[in-house]
Amino acid sequence: MVRVLQVVLGVDDMSRAVAFWSGLLGLRAEGEAGPWWTTLTSHDGSTRLGLQRSTAECQDFPRVHLDLAADDAAEQAALAQTAERLGGARVHWPLYPPDPDFVVLADTEGNRFCVVDLSRGRVTCERSSPLARTARRP
Repeated sequence: MVRVLQVVLGVDDMSRAVAFWSGLLGLRAEGEAGPWWTTLTSHDGSTRLGLQRSTAECQDFPRVHLDLAADDAAEQAALAQTAERLGGARVHWPLYPPDPDFVVLADTEGNRFCVVDLSRGRVTCERSSPLARTARRP
């Protein structure tokens, strides 16, 4: 059976990225964090995030990004604040719809990700993955 093992993010500074994603998601390095590759995992192994050293520039409108789920608006706000405290940033996003159920942020490396408020009950690919809209072809 084929399945997705993990998502991998390109990073400039491995130790900074490990600290950010570990702090934000409560993940830990699997083995020793290396300068070129680190796998972060949850305690039960159900969530994996790969970090790979990269010199490629981040895209303002990336074709692939993470959507993180928050159970409600309070959790969404807390997660966004934690991301900022860990060195991430809110992104000025020109494609927000009226009354969005998501917020767009960037990690310490500039990788875009969203935090989606699932309590709004209207999560669709169009609503929860705003970055994907920019990659559409006419």
